[in-house]
Amino acid sequence: MSYTFNFPDLGEGLEEGTILEWYVKEGDRVKMGDSIVQMETDKVVADIPSPKNGTITACHGSVGDVIHVGAPLVEIEPEEGRSEQEGSDKTPATLPVSETEEGTAVVGTMELAGSDGVLAASDEGSSETADIGGESRKVLATPVARALAKEMGIDIRDVRGSDPSGRVKKEDILNFRYKAETATGKTEAAQPTTGDVTYLPLTQIRKTIARNMMHSKHNAVHMSVFEEVEITGLMQVIARYKQKFAEREVKLTYLPFIVKAVAQALKHHPQLNSQIDSENNRMIVRNRYHIAIAVDAPDGLVVPVIRDADRLSVFKVAEQIADLAAKARARRLTLEDMKEGSFSITSFGSIGGIYATPVINYPQAGILGIGRILKTPIVREDEIVIGNVMPLSLTVDHRIVDGGETTRFLKRVMDYLADPVSLIMEV
Repeated sequence: MSYTFNFPDLGEGLEEGTILEWYVKEGDRVKMGDSIVQMETDKVVADIPSPKNGTITACHGSVGDVIHVGAPLVEIEPEEGRSEQEGSDKTPATLPVSETEEGTAVVGTMELAGSDGVLAASDEGSSETADIGGESRKVLATPVARALAKEMGIDIRDVRGSDPSGRVKKEDILNFRYKAETATGKTEAAQPTTGDVTYLPLTQIRKTIARNMMHSKHNAVHMSVFEEVEITGLMQVIARYKQKFAEREVKLTYLPFIVKAVAQALKHHPQLNSQIDSENNRMIVRNRYHIAIAVDAPDGLVVPVIRDADRLSVFKVAEQIADLAAKARARRLTLEDMKEGSFSITSFGSIGGIYATPVINYPQAGILGIGRILKTPIVREDEIVIGNVMPLSLTVDHRIVDGGETTRFLKRVMDYLADPVSLIMEV
């Protein structure tokens, strides 16, 4: 008897998804856990696995079609006399997840490493070689990059390493995949042009951004405060430790210090780490500090979360920022990466802006915008000198936070950034 597999509820209130790519067609045999279709939801891009062993007898929908949760995806003719667990002992199996633990949503699939899914212990560059001008050379790569390239079916010899030594890192693999998809038109279908206009369909992510921005502006009372902080001391710290971080494959920027400064300041100003529960006439104060970072991804703004940022070292924060940014560019963020943020940071200064009025990531109480660092005259010990000034733009929900508390919070963030050693000294 044919089995109808419907588009599953992936959690987080998702109602629909757009078909990006079919991995199967009518007549294909699949095993339980094989990816059958790639769907773009309003939060992530996810591969949907087959729930059974069998043969595909029908695929519902074409690339670009919107499928609602509960609507049919495929028809499967189950295989007789075979356990649906067969095949799961081979290399990484993707098993459907039907339950959540303690109310935590799961992104449709969970990766389980099989017997040969273990990262092999090998010297970097010891296996692959590339032929350049008739001469072969070893390809330097980290073990993590090798494992990821194998998982994605990428020939690591085709990837150019961003490390000064030419070593290929995880970020290089993710960027290579994104560029390959863009070059083949996989990420954006050709659009019809009529006269002077071109029609572009709204992606699930863009529809979500529009909906969330409107929801925030209609449900929060936005108030913004602007400040400047002189960060010459911070710049000296970064210059001193940048190479040590690079040796551990992590790029040291200003953002990890900003994340730490915000997390520490929230401990002293809990109103900015809270939200209003209007239905129950109460405030919900968050006792953990999950900092959301706005990432300018190719498909639109996404806001992955660094959990318990107050408990992490600057190195760990920098490592997580790099990892989340790379995943965002490669469209590999999961729902788990995006959940439970309690305060947001957006760093638009890397592009060129100085000040802005950031829109709150509702229902959070605040968002801090970081502008472009400027060299400007400042007064130090009654003398005019050249300083390095970082512009700050803080927007809060005025229903939750008053002006005085907003300013005190921002002042504490500034104190941490002006004296980064204090982030280490404070318990």
